[in-house]
Amino acid sequence: MSIALGCSLEPAIPFAFVHELIRQRRRELELIGPISDIAFDMLIGAGCVRRVTAAWIGNVSAGLAHCYRRAMEHGVPNRIEVRDHTNFTLAQALLAGALGAPYLPTRTIIGSDIARANPTFVPSTSPFDGTPLLLVPAITPDLTVLAVQRADGDGNAHLWGPWGVAQEAALAAGAVVILADQVVARDVIASDPNRTIVPGTKVVAVVEAPGACHPSPLQGRYARDHEFFHEYHRATRTAEGFAGWLADWVDGTPDHAAYLARLGERWPALRLTGTPAAEARF
Repeated sequence: MSIALGCSLEPAIPFAFVHELIRQRRRELELIGPISDIAFDMLIGAGCVRRVTAAWIGNVSAGLAHCYRRAMEHGVPNRIEVRDHTNFTLAQALLAGALGAPYLPTRTIIGSDIARANPTFVPSTSPFDGTPLLLVPAITPDLTVLAVQRADGDGNAHLWGPWGVAQEAALAAGAVVILADQVVARDVIASDPNRTIVPGTKVVAVVEAPGACHPSPLQGRYARDHEFFHEYHRATRTAEGFAGWLADWVDGTPDHAAYLARLGERWPALRLTGTPAAEARF
């Protein structure tokens, strides 16, 4: 199946969901997202992925994504197909999917290698003045996974901080799974309806998962664990190193609660104190 995740760019990446996909040995996945930080790299290294539709794969603060490089250059653990996008064309593709449109036109990448490398783009011309266009086909993920600060039991979800293309990905998807830092009463969500990123009618599951985004941040709840990204970068430089990291942090932790416990004191140190303005009740 095709899964969109990490669509808020660097924050709110649902790493707990990524870890569970690896534990369950899911295979043949297509990953969709603009900037997923190391989430896509983990899934690629674990052998879960057959195709990536993305604008960038790497380790934002540390550099290269080693598992991605091994898969692309050496077929380790398996070769993957990559459909290159820019952040903008991926946003257009998801917006087209959300609108129910077959495509959206663009001029931004005409003449670039991305336009030539991605076989899904269709060269065209404007019906108004005959100038060149590129048609970006709609992307409709089977599933979009969002991590949010709070949601009610029906899946109506509040996300503050950067949305990126999370709303477009949710509305384009066949189904949505919500990982909420906190599940709250319906009237809490209803008190601030403009902050609802996705309606519960699109949501098939709500999981209360505090800390689900670690090591990425979740605005108002916890900060980014910068050193964790550097530790991952150092540990995964070789395939053997990645296998060891996976054994320690994913397969060696039976669930997300055990993962947080393994973090020890570094997890409480990341939690933010005080009440963000976004959480105020009116």
